[in-house]
Amino acid sequence: MATVILSTDLARVHTGGETNFEVQAATMRRLVRALDERFPGLGAALGEGMAVAIDGQIYHDFFLEEVGPDSEVCFLPAIEGG
Repeated sequence: MATVILSTDLARVHTGGETNFEVQAATMRRLVRALDERFPGLGAALGEGMAVAIDGQIYHDFFLEEVGPDSEVCFLPAIEGG
């Protein structure tokens, strides 16, 4: 199962402070759906202004990315450039 790490701010609002989870999913879309089923409203928060690092590689449009069974997935606030 993939290890998912949320920021403290997301965890405080949506998961009662829990920041680390184990989730079984083959794609980011399924991973976000699984988290939203567990914590209603979290899926919408993860889709707005977030980037994700999957095994250290950062993605801004991450919903179609694959997730390996031993992947580490970290949700981060997206950084906009100028």
